[in-house]
Amino acid sequence: MTEMLSYDFMQRALIAAVLVGITAPAVGIYLVQRRQALMGDGMGHVALTGVGLGFFFQTSPVWMAVLVCVLGAVVMELVRSRGNQRGDIALAMLFYGGMACGKMLVSMSAQAGNGSLESYLWGSILTVAPSDLITITVLAGVVIAVTIGLRRQLFAICQDEEFARVTGLPVRVLNLLLAVMAAVTVTVAMRVVGLLLVSALMVVPVVAAQQLTRSFAMTQAASIGVGVTVAVAGVAGSYQADLPSGPTIVLLAIVVFAVLSAVAAPLARRRHRAADDRGPEVCEVRLPDQQRGDAEDSVTSRGLAQ
Repeated sequence: MTEMLSYDFMQRALIAAVLVGITAPAVGIYLVQRRQALMGDGMGHVALTGVGLGFFFQTSPVWMAVLVCVLGAVVMELVRSRGNQRGDIALAMLFYGGMACGKMLVSMSAQAGNGSLESYLWGSILTVAPSDLITITVLAGVVIAVTIGLRRQLFAICQDEEFARVTGLPVRVLNLLLAVMAAVTVTVAMRVVGLLLVSALMVVPVVAAQQLTRSFAMTQAASIGVGVTVAVAGVAGSYQADLPSGPTIVLLAIVVFAVLSAVAAPLARRRHRAADDRGPEVCEVRLPDQQRGDAEDSVTSRGLAQ
C-alpha cells in the first residue's frame, strides 16, 4: 500500500476515484428514482463524440466531452419531456450516432490510436493527468453542490412532476439541471470508470444501498459510501493485479450488491415476523365524560329502536 501511494499517478487516480465515487451515486439516485437508470449509458455514447473532437482539434478531450455531453443531455431532456413515440427513435439515433462519430473522429486524428480510445472507453488509472484531476475536482464540486444542496427540489420532480409543478417549483429548469449534472458526471467518471461503464457506477451503488435503507436521505448517503468504497478498492485492485480500473470497479460494485441483497433478505423476513407477532395496532380513543355519555345514550337508543 505504501509503495502504491509513493507514485504520483496513483495519488491522482485515488483522488479521482473518491470524487467519482461521490458524484456518480449522488446523481444516479435521481435517475433510479425516475426509472432512467440507462440514461448515463446513453450520455456516455454521446460523450465519445466530445472525446473524438478533442483528439481531432488537439484540445482537451475532457472539456470537449463536457460540452458535447451537456448539449446531448439538453436534447435528451427536451425529447423526454414531449413523451411521444418518435422520441425513442431520436434518442437511439443520438446515442449510436455519438459512438460512431466519436470513433470516426479518433481514427482521423493524428495523435490518438486505439490505446488512447480504450482508456476513455474502459478507464485507466495511468491516464489521470494533473490537468485532468483539476478538471475532475471542479466539475465534481459543482455536481455535489447541486445534487445535495437541491436534494428536496430534485426529489420532488423525480417523485411526482405534476405535484412539484402545483407547488410552484420550476420543473422544466430542474429537469434540465438534473440532465446537465448527469452529463457532467459522465465526463468526470470517464477517466476512472470509462464511458461504457459509467452508468453502472451511477446505478449499482444506489440499488445496493436500497437493500438496507428506507428513506431517500439514508439511501443517498449509503450509496455514496458504497460508491467511494468500490471506486477506491477497484483502483487499488487494478493497480495490484494490472487490470483495467473500470471493469474492476463495476464488478466490485456488483459483488457488494449481491452481498447486501443476501443480508437484506433475512432481515426483511425477521421484520415481517415481528410485525405479525405484534398483530394489528389498535387505536383507543377516549372521549370526555359528557361526550361518552351522549354516545352511549345514542347507541342504546338505536338498539331499542331495532
